[in-house]
Amino acid sequence: MLEPVVGAERLYDIAIAERRLRRTLAAKIGPPPTGWRGDTATTAAPQPPATEQRPPATGGRPGDKREDKKSSPAARTRRPPQTYPTPTLSRRQFLSGLHRVLQPRTYLEIGVSNGRSLALSRVPSIGVDPAFKVTAPIGCDVQLVRATSDDFFATSDAVAHFGGTPVDFAFIDGLHLAEFAYRDFTNVERLCSPSSVVVLDDMLPRSDEEAARVQIRGGWAGDVFKVVEILRQRRPDLVVLPVNTEPTGVVVVVGLDPHSTVLGDIYDEVLEALESPDPQHVPDHVINRKGAADARELLDLPVWSDLRRLRDGADNHAVAKAIAELSAM
Repeated sequence: MLEPVVGAERLYDIAIAERRLRRTLAAKIGPPPTGWRGDTATTAAPQPPATEQRPPATGGRPGDKREDKKSSPAARTRRPPQTYPTPTLSRRQFLSGLHRVLQPRTYLEIGVSNGRSLALSRVPSIGVDPAFKVTAPIGCDVQLVRATSDDFFATSDAVAHFGGTPVDFAFIDGLHLAEFAYRDFTNVERLCSPSSVVVLDDMLPRSDEEAARVQIRGGWAGDVFKVVEILRQRRPDLVVLPVNTEPTGVVVVVGLDPHSTVLGDIYDEVLEALESPDPQHVPDHVINRKGAADARELLDLPVWSDLRRLRDGADNHAVAKAIAELSAM
C-alpha cells in the first residue's frame, strides 16, 4: 500500500530498517542463542578447500568451491565506536544511482544472493552465484549462472550473453574473503573497457570484529578491505575511491586496463597478506572512513557522462583526463 506513495526503493529501505530494529530488540529481550559467548559468535565461515589450484598469470583460479561454509572459529577484537559522517545513501541507493548516471549497456554481478541488487539493472545482465535464491523481481534480460566465480571466469565464453560488448558496470559482492575479492576484480577487469566502472562491496568495515574472516552474527564485511591497499600500491594507474555508504561502504574503481596482467602476475606474492588470519586489524582511516567520498555528491559529478561518451573507441589517456576529478578526491 505504501509503494505508490514512497516508491519501491524507499519502501525497501524502510523494510530493512524495521528488520534490523526487530533483531536488535529480540537480542535485548531474549536469551543468547546456543554457540554464543557475549558479543562473539562461533558461527563458521567459508574457507577455500585444500585441493584448490593456484591461478594462472591472468588471475583465474579454476576449481574453487565456495559452497563450503565451515571453518574453525578465530579470535576477534572489539574497536571503539566509529566517528565517520552519517552516510547519505545506502549501498542499494548508490548502486541505483550509478545505473542511472552510467546508463551501462551491460551489467555483471558477482554474488547474486536474493537478487535485490540485480533487480536494479535494466540492460543485458549476468549474475553469478553458486547458491542464489532470487526472490526480487528481475526486469532485465538476465543470464543467471549457478557456479563459483572462479569456475565462471575459467570458461572461454563467460560473457557471451553480451554479444561482444564489454562489461560497462560490474558489482563484486561474492565471498567475503580478501583473496576471492582480489581474484574477482582481476578477472572482471579483463572483460571491461577503459571506460568501465567496477564497484566492490563491504570495503569499509566498522570494527575489527566485522572484518573477521570467520563470519559473525549480524553485519559481516569480511576482510576484503585488504584489497584496496594492494590495488593502490601495485596499480597506481587505477583510481580506487572508497565511498561512504550504509552499512559497510563500497569502493569504486575506474581507469581500468583490460590488458594489464600485473594483478595476476603478483598473486602468489600477495596471497599471504590477503589470507592473513584473524584477528584482523582494520586501519583507523578505514574504520573512520577518512577520505571516503560522500555517495550523493559523487553521483552528481559530470565524470559519469564523460565515461558514457568515451565508450566507443575510448583509450586510457582519454579516460585518465575524464576521471582526473575523481583522482583528486
